[in-house]
Amino acid sequence: MNSQPKSNEFLINKIYQKVLDEIDIGIHVVNTEGKTIIYNKKMMEIESMEIEDVLNKNLLDVFSFDQNSYSTLIEALHHRKVIQNVKQKYYNNKGKEITTINNTFPIIDQDVQLGAVEIARDVTKYERLLRENLLKKGDTKYTFESIIGSSPNIQEVIEASKRATRTNSSILIIGETGTGKELFAQSIHNGSLRAPKPFISQNCAALPDSLIEGILFGTKKGAFTGSIERPGLFEQADGGTLLLDEINSLNPNLQAKLLRVLQEKSVRRVGDTKDREVNVRIIATINEDPIDAIAEGRLRKDLYYRLSVVSLFIPPLKERKQDIKELAQFFIEKYNHLFAMNVKTISEEVIQMLHDYDWPGNVRELEHIIEGSMNLMEHEEVISYSCLPIQFRKKPQFQVETPKHIELEDLFQQKGKPIKPLEQYMEEAETFYLKKALQQHDFNISKTAKALGMSRQNLQYRMKKWHIKKS
Repeated sequence: MNSQPKSNEFLINKIYQKVLDEIDIGIHVVNTEGKTIIYNKKMMEIESMEIEDVLNKNLLDVFSFDQNSYSTLIEALHHRKVIQNVKQKYYNNKGKEITTINNTFPIIDQDVQLGAVEIARDVTKYERLLRENLLKKGDTKYTFESIIGSSPNIQEVIEASKRATRTNSSILIIGETGTGKELFAQSIHNGSLRAPKPFISQNCAALPDSLIEGILFGTKKGAFTGSIERPGLFEQADGGTLLLDEINSLNPNLQAKLLRVLQEKSVRRVGDTKDREVNVRIIATINEDPIDAIAEGRLRKDLYYRLSVVSLFIPPLKERKQDIKELAQFFIEKYNHLFAMNVKTISEEVIQMLHDYDWPGNVRELEHIIEGSMNLMEHEEVISYSCLPIQFRKKPQFQVETPKHIELEDLFQQKGKPIKPLEQYMEEAETFYLKKALQQHDFNISKTAKALGMSRQNLQYRMKKWHIKKS
């Protein structure tokens, strides 16, 4: 007679445990003594702990808090307080820093305190990203720890850059677009004695010559119609670092004036007769071979020699392909936080594709590929071929073998006449295949997407692109 209730209770407990372990949020429950009685798998992952290290132990014996901080769980337990959306920083028993956003509630039944429960979201990695400024462009918090890559090529540049932090010499950073030149510039500034002083960046190609001169060197009131008394970037960066991006975009006259500032260590505002001393370290970047820029008149030879006291060559991504997986994983973590997703990794097929590609856009292009892929995903945890942006999959080196069910003879014209362009043929092949798959599943989007190994969103995107509709 009593076996049935026990069986139901056992089943319910199993269900509860399964639910607790599968939800993607941390759950931590303590009793009235502050001892842990429920601790789910996600919480173990967030806090890098094993369940036996926490279960049935007092919370304050396992975790530590800064002097001016406190445990939200203990606060809810002792004061019967509901605490919502509070950021908490604390440390596990190995000293690892953990940061979470918590919703914490006392557990009360008929005015009797039973314990407290905490629902936690992990923001440890997100906090680290914010500190390193990898989610904010234009700020000055990049450090050498922000640079991803263990290949010899990139490590050699990192070591040379670290040595350059000890001096005030001018630096010329040479690298293709998207290789991370500003990342190195900020890292050098933050690793030097100039770190407490300003870091100012100016893209020389972003403004016309009529404006860039006043911005760089400052203006005197009345020098021209509408001019005001304003310090230039050299004065604003006094004591710190001035990054001049795409230095080869400056016209020769401005390059000559820049050379004078570097040699005299003083600047004269536009329309002024007074020289003002400045103490600024110059870091310049160029996205082409400086010898070519000199030969074609885009860079003065004397300015090149003055800037290139230290020359750093940032390798393109095609020369450091062993870093691709590490970089891709980093971008996955970044966009997981931005998009509130839970993508784990990349399939081996996609990794091979990334290695086979030449990366004309370098690291920036890789980031865009990861971001684009995650925009096309729904609940998948692995970036597969079907998740990749269509423009990437249509690169010539990734075109798959012609489907056997399409007769090639039908795609060729009579002898002596031109055949169809490859791109047109691939569009027709994909349209044909998608239509057949949709017809086979009665145009059920979910079933068709599952059969094709892609997300609903990806399939709907392709249907819209190729104008596929149910007849």
